[in-house]
Amino acid sequence: MEYQFGYAKMDQPGVNQFLFHPRKEVDSKTPHGAIDHDIIVEEDIRISTRFHMAGLEDPNILFFHGNGEIAGDYDSIGPVYNEHGLSLLAVDYRGYGRSGGTPTVTSMMSDAHVILKEVQRWLQEAGHTGPLVIMGRSLGSACAIELAACNGKNISGLIIESGFALTVPLLKCLGVDTEALGITEADGFQHVHKIAQVTKPTLTIHAQHDQIIPVMSAELLQVDCAAKAKEFRMVPGADHNTIMLHAGKWYFETIKQFTDKIEGKRQKRSVRRNRKK
Repeated sequence: MEYQFGYAKMDQPGVNQFLFHPRKEVDSKTPHGAIDHDIIVEEDIRISTRFHMAGLEDPNILFFHGNGEIAGDYDSIGPVYNEHGLSLLAVDYRGYGRSGGTPTVTSMMSDAHVILKEVQRWLQEAGHTGPLVIMGRSLGSACAIELAACNGKNISGLIIESGFALTVPLLKCLGVDTEALGITEADGFQHVHKIAQVTKPTLTIHAQHDQIIPVMSAELLQVDCAAKAKEFRMVPGADHNTIMLHAGKWYFETIKQFTDKIEGKRQKRSVRRNRKK
C-alpha cells in the first residue's frame, strides 16, 4: 500500500507544543562499537541515528523511540540487544538528538518512510542479511504502525511498545484542546485503520498501569491487527516509563523469542524433536 495518509490538521502549534518535547544530545561522542549514520530527509535536514549492530545474519530492529527520548538514551541498552543476538538501530526525529529541523506530525511520518528506505539500503551494503523488524515505543508507535501498514512486503515483523490506538484520547491526556482545534479521530494517526492492514507477525508490549496510554488501547490494537501471528504481553506493575525496569531480562528474552519465531527457529527445534520419536 502506498503512503496515503495526511496529517495537516495535526500540524498546529496547539498540538506540536504538547506532542513533541525535543531534546538535544549533550554528549555527541559515539559509544564504542556503535555507528552513527545521519540520514538526509530533506534538503539541509539530517536525522541522527545510532546503530548497535550484532552479527551479519542476526535480526535488525529499526527503533523509533518515545517522546522526550533521544537515540543516545539507548547507548547502554543497545549492547544488551546485541548480547541477545539482535541489532538495534535507534533513530531520532527532527530537532531531537543531533537532528536538524523542527518536529511536526507530517514531517515525522514522512521522514519515517525515508528512514526505512535508507536503513534498508545501508543494511544491504553493509552485508546484514537478517530480518528487519520495525519497533515503536509510545509516540514512536505511530511511525512503526504506519511503516508496517504501508511497507508490509519489505519488513519481517512489528513490535509495539506502549502504543496507542486512538489519537484524540492521547492528545487530551497530553493537554491538547482537541475541540477548540477542531481535531477529530479522522484527523489523527488512524491506528485502528492501519493496524487492520498489518499482516506481518506483531508483538505488543504494554504496562499494566500505563497512566498515559491505558492498556485497553493496546488491547484494541491487538484485536484489530490483521496478522495471523500476533502476541500481546502485559508487564505487571509497570507504568508508561518503567516497562524495562519491571520486566528486566524478560523484556529482551520476549523480543528474542519473537524474532526467533520470525526466523523459524522454533519450528526447526520441533522438527528435530519429532525425528527423535
